[in-house]
Amino acid sequence: MSISPIYNEALAAQLDRAINNKTKPLGSLGVLEALAKQIGLIQNTRDIAINKPAILVFAADHGVVAEGISAYPQDVTWQMVENFLAGGAAINVFAAQNNCTLRVIDAGVNHDFGPRDGLTDRKLAHGTRNFAQEPAMSRDLCDTALAAGAALAAELEGNLVGFGEMGIGNTTAAAALMHKLTGIPVSQCVGAGTGLSAEGILHKQRVIEAAVARHASAAEPLDVLTAFGGLEIAMMAGAMLKAAELRKVLLIDGFIVTSALLVAARMQPAILDYCVFAHCSNENGHQQMLSALGAKSLLNLGLRLGEGTGCALALPLLHAAANFLNQMATFESAQVSEKSE
Repeated sequence: MSISPIYNEALAAQLDRAINNKTKPLGSLGVLEALAKQIGLIQNTRDIAINKPAILVFAADHGVVAEGISAYPQDVTWQMVENFLAGGAAINVFAAQNNCTLRVIDAGVNHDFGPRDGLTDRKLAHGTRNFAQEPAMSRDLCDTALAAGAALAAELEGNLVGFGEMGIGNTTAAAALMHKLTGIPVSQCVGAGTGLSAEGILHKQRVIEAAVARHASAAEPLDVLTAFGGLEIAMMAGAMLKAAELRKVLLIDGFIVTSALLVAARMQPAILDYCVFAHCSNENGHQQMLSALGAKSLLNLGLRLGEGTGCALALPLLHAAANFLNQMATFESAQVSEKSE
């Protein structure tokens, strides 16, 4: 899989002229101007559009839950998937509000749903193994998850894909990935997840530190993903890589989704050109992970829910970026005087 950088000098200049010629002071639409330009460079056109946006929510379980690192029992993963399928979760509400397709993918939940309307069954195992004791998965299973994610991204009709997740224990996996791939101390990567106490956070930190020592030889991105990742994280990373290869806009949610991107970016750095970072999560470590990627988020709402909720909430800003470029008058067409020299 090969991802091309988006920069095109001639198109960039054309987009700058189009943006600057709208009836507004230069730069006065701020981040929306940069966003319109980025979308144009991704789509390789001045005539940008957000067509058939979709959010993919990947769900899986984590063996490391056996170490007591979550405030909630593992059953909450499958129970929340049921809530998604019933239309009762925050992501259902926000996706519907924004006319965004929502797909729920069972990447490795420790529960048998059977054939269900609205559920994409890509279950590869009933969760990962306990990475405090052994690698979370085999390399073959990791490769299979990456390929499954890529195949899902290739099926999408639209040109924008958002990413969300559900998996009790996955902030622990994400924190371990963050530490291994950025070198940031574990203590700065670990947060409350679903609501741990200060004592619980310290226990979680110690579990990760011991696991990092156990898997000290894991250094390359795929080795790190194999040792610490979740099936939903691996499948997301594969979907991200394929979506970028297909020149789709990638809308990145919070802490766990960004950890999947971190793996993908260490494999294919040009993927970052295609990413719009929806928000900065309230989960400890997310801001530092964004900084490690050189990324700035669109929103900072104190969210730490996951599910792709930040993506759905940020989506109107991408529509606004496309719409102002396509629909605003120019100084000439509106017969408005430009700035005096």
